[in-house]
Amino acid sequence: MTDQKLMTIAVLGGTGKEGKGLAFRWARAGHPVIIGSRTAQKAQLAARELTELLENGPTITGMDNLSAARSADIVVLTVPYNAHRETLQIVKPALQGKILVDVTVPLVPPRVSRVQMPSGGSAAQEAREILGPGVEIVDAFQNISFELLMHGQKIACDVLVTGTTREARSDVLKLVEAAGLTGWDAGPLENSAVVEGLTSLLIHINKQYGSKHAGIKITGIAKS
Repeated sequence: MTDQKLMTIAVLGGTGKEGKGLAFRWARAGHPVIIGSRTAQKAQLAARELTELLENGPTITGMDNLSAARSADIVVLTVPYNAHRETLQIVKPALQGKILVDVTVPLVPPRVSRVQMPSGGSAAQEAREILGPGVEIVDAFQNISFELLMHGQKIACDVLVTGTTREARSDVLKLVEAAGLTGWDAGPLENSAVVEGLTSLLIHINKQYGSKHAGIKITGIAKS
């Protein structure tokens, strides 16, 4: 993979709250960031908003999803589940030979606090089926509240990273660190079903206890 300090990250669906938060964190860490959306105009508007927030930080650019995927070293998908398959099919040619970080959660409204995994096992496993063996799939960031990402403070919850290979997971763990978060290698992509399902559980806990920031924390292991 390209040197992490120079790596360009495309955030598809980056006009949404989770995508904007991640883009903000990576741009603040010095990464060139491209916001992707269905239309370039919408992406450019979001990019300008984030660039203004960063003040002296790097300029964030906006493109349509396919152009953003073509222009990036690594691609992050943050679209709602109902747009997941369609978006992947559009950008499939541009993803070959790259890592796709899938942040999608298979929520099924209106009962989003109930775990309802798709027939493919998880959104990330469905992405692997759609994109084929030429793309490394890594699942991450599903359990982080978007409300925390747009602030510079340290976030007191962890990121579980599953993926098709150990090398791909290692690369994405560096992106987790660049975003100011603590990440853990949570094993092969099949484990993504558990990670994605935790999101519905956290939504339930937030509703039950009047919070917006529930997360997870791995204990019992000393982080080097």
